[in-house]
Amino acid sequence: MADGAASSSMEVDGLDLLVTSTTHAETTVVVSETDNLPSSTRFAAYNVGYVYDPRMMLHSCSTGHQEDPDRISRIFDTLKAGGCIAQMVPIPIREIRREEVLLVHSESLWDKVMAISSMTEQDIADSTAYYDELSLYAHPSTPLCARLSCGGVVEAALAVARGQVKRSFAIVRPPGHHAEPDEHMGFCFFNNVAVAVKVVQLLTPIRKILILDWDIHHGNGTQRAFYDDPSVLYISLHRYDGGQFYPNGPFGSMVSCGEGPGLGYSVNIPWPQNHMGDADYIYAFQHVIMPIAMEFTPQLVIISSGFDAAKGDELGECDVTPAGYSHMTHMLTSLANGRVVVALEGGYDLEAISNSALAVTQTILGEAPQQLDPMVVSEVAAETIWQVALEQSKHWKNINPKACDPLQPEDDSVTFSIPAHRQDYLYRQHEMLQVPFAPEALDERFSAQAACTADVMDNQTLVVFIHELGNLRVELDSVMECNVQMEHSYMIDMSKDLIGWVKDSGYALLDINVLPKPFATKKLARGSGNYPGELMTYIWDNYIEMVSARRVVLIGHGPGCEALMYLISHRTVAVMRMVTAVVQVVGHSNLPATPRDAGDIMTWYHKRSLAILPANHRVFTSGKVLKRHGNVLRMDETKPIRILHTALPTIYEFIQAMLDKSSPQNGTRDS
Repeated sequence: MADGAASSSMEVDGLDLLVTSTTHAETTVVVSETDNLPSSTRFAAYNVGYVYDPRMMLHSCSTGHQEDPDRISRIFDTLKAGGCIAQMVPIPIREIRREEVLLVHSESLWDKVMAISSMTEQDIADSTAYYDELSLYAHPSTPLCARLSCGGVVEAALAVARGQVKRSFAIVRPPGHHAEPDEHMGFCFFNNVAVAVKVVQLLTPIRKILILDWDIHHGNGTQRAFYDDPSVLYISLHRYDGGQFYPNGPFGSMVSCGEGPGLGYSVNIPWPQNHMGDADYIYAFQHVIMPIAMEFTPQLVIISSGFDAAKGDELGECDVTPAGYSHMTHMLTSLANGRVVVALEGGYDLEAISNSALAVTQTILGEAPQQLDPMVVSEVAAETIWQVALEQSKHWKNINPKACDPLQPEDDSVTFSIPAHRQDYLYRQHEMLQVPFAPEALDERFSAQAACTADVMDNQTLVVFIHELGNLRVELDSVMECNVQMEHSYMIDMSKDLIGWVKDSGYALLDINVLPKPFATKKLARGSGNYPGELMTYIWDNYIEMVSARRVVLIGHGPGCEALMYLISHRTVAVMRMVTAVVQVVGHSNLPATPRDAGDIMTWYHKRSLAILPANHRVFTSGKVLKRHGNVLRMDETKPIRILHTALPTIYEFIQAMLDKSSPQNGTRDS
């Protein structure tokens, strides 16, 4: 190959792509030749891109090997058959440049990898023992494939960092996360993700990057590349087995947390055995990964996506399902304004990696995660996460070891971190629109947590549902059990029934999640400090009083009842004028105090209120309190989300009765 760069076109999936090949004789860092085109020209109408080039299959072993060329072709074919490729834009691939590789690796490593291209068949045979020792195999095409693989991840990351696509998937091989600055090893020649991080930081304004590595093996090379770098947070979930699982040694232990300014920015979750599954991984996300990531606030997320923890992979011997991968991906897309890059690492069962990759791709395309079966967190996982939390609490304020101590649970429930599920459901299934907030303190705590039907401005009847369902509390028999599917199913069924009734009745709906997001820092300029209550008064003043509705129904669920009563107490005159019915499904929360002043408010409230409580609620020991709430319904069901679902027919009947007493001509939609 001559010095300089050469461009050629190739056809992938019927599309002509510009491929730029470069040599290591050049001295400047450049990117794809298509970068001079505006992003609207290159990626119009696409939110997700992919990188794929069948030339990467040339790296092969004549005697067979787990790192099979068919890994990437099977994934690509599965994504194509599943309809994903048609929804994605191909990102032009290129070979990585020497100068880019040297941002992470030594010159001697570059030279060692490049020298493979000149090896004869006999040279390769003679060096088998050397490469076996490094868990590698060599082929004359290995340097080309390594350059394409690394360059592909760089281009996938740059496309996201520059806003040309929202997310991307680099379907590449050979993998990269074991390659250390001075050595290739573990099927890896160049550290694709590490080089991509350095190039993104060099060529774009993005500085803070999270690398989440869920490959079953510890990404020793990636961790070492950023061990003293506080701009890169590296988190790895991997089998450790006391340091006896590849790559072996103590570097992947939970106490290996970085050094110097990078101390605390390496987070290892080392599983001590095989057969770790969805519940274990999601439990780790809940208690360690997401709290740390939210405190770090990355500008870009890169997933080192090995699929060798997938059920069926004989090398990893673990049990993560495609649904588990989709849920983890979904959680990560809530970070960095949704900027996520998925870079293929390991995974050696062709069916398992294809199905897992399909689930991840569907999720980054915006589909809701697949449903999970009922899950039980293993004792060994709970113990491991507790120990990791003890270690990481030295570096991160958001980590609370007591919250995941398997011997001393804080309470009888854990929060399942799928807050976007219900909002995504409202948007996709019911075309409900997001309600924006102007005050920064409210926006920081509640952004994307209020939604309304499209007719909210014109409809004469408005139902306002105030709750904390967006961050579903999964009730447990013990800290180990996590029956997510059943609880999530109740939430969706209840939402479907409530919204269906509202629409069928011809009313508008305003859905408000009053659970403040954790770790918010901004304060209201003035106010009570009761953020859910302040949110409700803000929505009342800026939305409800501005719409056409003159009959408003307030429905509170759980802690949302407190915000509802705060609104009544602070906007009494307007509430008495507009609100027709007040329903509170209290669950096990405290029954909010009734309004006590403003003249006729007690009489008004008593006539229009319905309070629904479980039979075992402590308030039933005090009849005086209940008398203030007018209509009271005592339910045999004890789980809060099920109380609401079970009580819906009674709620509908009560609301309709209250509305029928008001002006009947206001009960229909305007035409």
